[in-house]
Amino acid sequence: MKVEAGSFSISLPSTPLQARSSRVTCVVAATLAFLLGVAVGMTLPIVLVHSPLSSSFQVDFDRQEAARDTGSFVQPMKEPEGVQSLIAPEHTWSPYIASKLGIGNDSSGIPSLRTSNDVSAVDQNALRSEWKRMPSENDFPNGEEAAALLIEGVYWGDSVEEKLPPGFSDSEVDEWRKFTRQHAVVRLEEGCGRMQNRLVIFENGTKSCCRYRQNYDQIQGEIFSFYLSRLLGLTNVPPSALGVVKAADWQWSNVGSQLALAQWTEERPVVLTRFIEGLVPAFIPASLREAKRRLHPVNVEGQDPRDMTELAQWSDLVIFDYLTANLDRVVNNLYNMQWNPKMMEAPAHNLARHQKSGLLVFLDNESGLLHGYRLLDKYETFHSSLLKAVCVFRRSTAERVRQLVLRRDVGDRLRKMFRRYEPDLQDYLPPIPDKSIKILNERLQNVHKQIAKCEKWYRNS
Repeated sequence: MKVEAGSFSISLPSTPLQARSSRVTCVVAATLAFLLGVAVGMTLPIVLVHSPLSSSFQVDFDRQEAARDTGSFVQPMKEPEGVQSLIAPEHTWSPYIASKLGIGNDSSGIPSLRTSNDVSAVDQNALRSEWKRMPSENDFPNGEEAAALLIEGVYWGDSVEEKLPPGFSDSEVDEWRKFTRQHAVVRLEEGCGRMQNRLVIFENGTKSCCRYRQNYDQIQGEIFSFYLSRLLGLTNVPPSALGVVKAADWQWSNVGSQLALAQWTEERPVVLTRFIEGLVPAFIPASLREAKRRLHPVNVEGQDPRDMTELAQWSDLVIFDYLTANLDRVVNNLYNMQWNPKMMEAPAHNLARHQKSGLLVFLDNESGLLHGYRLLDKYETFHSSLLKAVCVFRRSTAERVRQLVLRRDVGDRLRKMFRRYEPDLQDYLPPIPDKSIKILNERLQNVHKQIAKCEKWYRNS
């Protein structure tokens, strides 16, 4: 007797006992096949659902960003009052898009800013591993020389400091400030984050991200955060300068209709930041992602020396964001963990890495010093947890903090910088408020105390 099933044919025995036995065997085999199919069918969707690339949160995240740029705001989940700026960041950074468009450094080797909202379509694992490729394996010592990675227990050693990317020099900052006052604007394009921001193209083709706001707080926050970065010796913030929108003025007369389309008000101060190309997403270091986040000497020991230039810049970033109470960077990731436990694995908001040099670029600091200070009661837990997690510092940054604490003149110095660098803007933008200076001095003392505490713990260990 022959039974055919699909492309298979099975010959069954003719005796009743043998037939019964064969039927039992067939039933068992069919049952096992069915159970295997069910297992595969259930496991595959679960794997796909938990994949970073198919995360529903990321879809909602991208929908919110896209809606924000068109003037609406998609809200798939209830958003706590007063934290809209935390839910939808201004920038995400995609090396995939950059490579497809051929974005890189210009002929001078100067990095320029590039934005993209397509990070959800990028292979996240590839992005996380990409930054580890810089610098090359031969750039750092090994063996006994590796001890020079840290000195006096809590400071990055010379072998790390020498490999840090130089960032934006004082001369570049001066040149940018002069440039923005001497060249006419010929075109405005949408981009650079929020809806009313514009990508400004000057007459020689140079680009700038121009920040426009209806209130002064965020313009003050952006420019005074930039000044503070220079006082601290941090060269990671792109060169920025103030300007005033005047449609009839020679600098803006070519784009009068575009100013009207952007709904920019006449004689409003704006911040012109140099456009940086060749940027890719920057990820939060593994040691700062966990619930018990720590960047202490014991966490640095044994790590790949190639990672040290990134970690050294992160130690500066944590201090800078704590001092300014920046809400729109790592605190944003921490806050959103209540909805997405894997948020710390996503790219850090408003932070990018220059692909060629390895420089971390601290972008969009408008929440610093004013807006962020008003929300300290709500978000100080996040700021403090990051500061307390760090016990390895750059000596130059620690020394700048010490000097500012001893002299208590950070307010005077910030205001002098404003008067010196922007003499024509004194009637358009108020100086940094006294209340902000008071809070900044308190936070400088907190950073100083954290450094002293770490020195006590680790200097003689």
